[in-house]
Amino acid sequence: MPATSKAQQKAAGAALSAKRGETKKSELKGASKSMYESMDEKQLEEFAETKRKGLPDKKP
Repeated sequence: MPATSKAQQKAAGAALSAKRGETKKSELKGASKSMYESMDEKQLEEFAETKRKGLPDKKP
């Protein structure tokens, strides 16, 4: 499932980075922290790889 906003795509990217050990889990906040805890790496990849062009800044 692709991300529905730029903010969601960005949060998924941060969570994916922590999941892969590239950043610390303690650096996550808000949506990215809950995404880290509730989604697996494959789901996060689907959200993070969404193209940002044409997406709203925030989910309506």
